[in-house]
Amino acid sequence: MLIGTYRHQIDEKSRMRMPSKFKGELGEGFVVTKGTDNCLYAFSKLKFDEIYNKLSNLPIFDTKIQKPVRMVLGSAFETEEDKQGRILLAKELREYAKISKNIVFIGSGNHVEIWAEEEWDAYSSGDLTEAASALSGLGV
Repeated sequence: MLIGTYRHQIDEKSRMRMPSKFKGELGEGFVVTKGTDNCLYAFSKLKFDEIYNKLSNLPIFDTKIQKPVRMVLGSAFETEEDKQGRILLAKELREYAKISKNIVFIGSGNHVEIWAEEEWDAYSSGDLTEAASALSGLGV
């Protein structure tokens, strides 16, 4: 189960370390891609394979469906760690998520979200009444 919040930094060469709590769940060679609300999603290979299989069975000539498929698959990359356990975060993904230095990892059940610290702090601040109401509407 991927839960919790961890704050880290990327280094001057745009490398980051996945928090060890998450790294064990995601495994080696996890996949990072664009997510919603300008954050990144990190999935285990197994989970990403499930997503890939669903996306690859969608109609290729439906333009409304193909845009999100292209965004997810076109921006996805399988990570490779260096000897110090760091992975390079691609420029396209850093720019999409507005990541420059400080990052926040959010455990979201079956994936990890990677946020620019400023974006996460703005997104998560304020009243949680609307979020609680949405969860209540789902029976939680």
